[in-house]
Amino acid sequence: MKHRAVKRRSVVLGLGATAGVAAVGGIALSAQASGGTSTSSSSGAGSLAFDPDAYTELTTTVTDTAGDEHAVTYHFWKAITYVAKPVDATYQSLNVSVPVEIDGTAVDASNAPILFANSVGGYMPSSVADATGIGAGGMGGGMGGGAPSGAPSASASASASAPGANGNTNATGGALSSNQLLALAAGYVVVEPGARGRTLKNSAGEYYGVAPAAIVDLKAAVRYVRANKGVIPGDTDRIVSAGTSAGGALSSLLGASGDSPLYAEYLEELGAADASDAIFATGAWCPITDLEHADGSYEWNWGGNTLSTGKQVDQTVSKALRSQFAEYQAGLKLKGLNGFGTLNARNYDEYLVKQYLEPSATTYLAALSDSARETYLAANTFITWKNGKAGFSWADFLTHVGARKKNTPAFDAFDLSAGENNEFGKGTVISRHFTAYSLKNDTTGLTAKRLDSDIPEMLRLMNPMYFLADKPNAGRSKHWWIRLGTKDSDTSLTVSANIAAAANGLGDDVDHLYYWDQGHGANTDPGDFITWIAKVTGHKAKAGGKVKK
Repeated sequence: MKHRAVKRRSVVLGLGATAGVAAVGGIALSAQASGGTSTSSSSGAGSLAFDPDAYTELTTTVTDTAGDEHAVTYHFWKAITYVAKPVDATYQSLNVSVPVEIDGTAVDASNAPILFANSVGGYMPSSVADATGIGAGGMGGGMGGGAPSGAPSASASASASAPGANGNTNATGGALSSNQLLALAAGYVVVEPGARGRTLKNSAGEYYGVAPAAIVDLKAAVRYVRANKGVIPGDTDRIVSAGTSAGGALSSLLGASGDSPLYAEYLEELGAADASDAIFATGAWCPITDLEHADGSYEWNWGGNTLSTGKQVDQTVSKALRSQFAEYQAGLKLKGLNGFGTLNARNYDEYLVKQYLEPSATTYLAALSDSARETYLAANTFITWKNGKAGFSWADFLTHVGARKKNTPAFDAFDLSAGENNEFGKGTVISRHFTAYSLKNDTTGLTAKRLDSDIPEMLRLMNPMYFLADKPNAGRSKHWWIRLGTKDSDTSLTVSANIAAAANGLGDDVDHLYYWDQGHGANTDPGDFITWIAKVTGHKAKAGGKVKK
């Protein structure tokens, strides 16, 4: 496809041949961008005004989930710094992509929904500064963009939070470009924000991307978009976030904490725009969140499963953490969906099986051919197939999943080696404990008897459950799309289910399901997500990416 250059200024932007490639449900989502003349994305130091003319016009081909190709021409704004006083503009910048022509038909996206898609994985830094088109953001650039110097081996990689990086995820476990490309082909505006992450370190050895930097940055980016209402294309009152793994946690948190005053001082310090940071709808895949209770929920779910080595984890620790989960879950007083009743540690297994797991297996098996279904059932005899529905026990399901991904404790490691320990680092301290239990059982030689005084605040700022269950937030998103693979032992299956139950209990619209036999980062129904956006925002779209006038 030929690129039609749009000349506004004399700055030349060289673009690579491929803007992004992702595999979704066996269907390739390809985007080939051609280069040309572009303008500078800078609109002046300290300015938070969006320059509507500072774009490059690109062309791309998107293959949808039905296998049909769509030619999309779009305007691309690159690396716009979204705060007036950035700590690191390499990460505190965003890209904007706006479709102007789809399959030869002009598109007016001025009032289209805005997909706000982060690519954060493992709470690592995410940058769009080097992206050459839509869907090319991710980790990279800047001092300390890799592993923290002097870190224990586990915290030096994203694997603590995202060991399941696979065909659906980038190197740190964050989302690939599936949602962005499909949204563009549906006529939506796509905003891709960068954000600081836990490994960033300045010349003084201080970590400047640890909690709550990532969520503050994403809120600042939303504020930038909303402050430019009427100038930036798209409906700024219909922003839909999306993220995977730690990015899924941040997407959930962004949705739950809209306009919360708890972040005010952090946003003011960055010179964020004076606008709302509330979003309309939330999309979250395998959210790694509720970290202060994550060790307990993980052991409740996977405590009896062995490690990949075949070894059992320390059952004394596992049982202690399971008891913590039981106390926590009882205190939430959440009611399950579809009239299940109050969720607790004694009935949560039944709830997961009936509400999510059996329906997930049923959907999967029903989509197979008769012969393929027969083969699968013969290999997985724990499943009964009767009247077109799958049935099995929780114990058999756990055996089917097999090895657990993480040792115990899974998130607040006794030796401070987990990525989450690094996420709660401070100043020149690379990693800290954030639960009293792990501090008490510390193996690194710490003598402190209490958690650092700022830890409770950091935990509140990083946990969507605080804004959904503890103190329901009026500015939260009212629409929730939540997804998780049934074989994802990077986290507990209860984490996303608790978010869904809390949001549902507040009267929000919740669309939550599990992907059968899928692991961390799975996104097997991206086309349905794009359709869901149109539904909840009231945007009229039809197949082929063309928007109804």
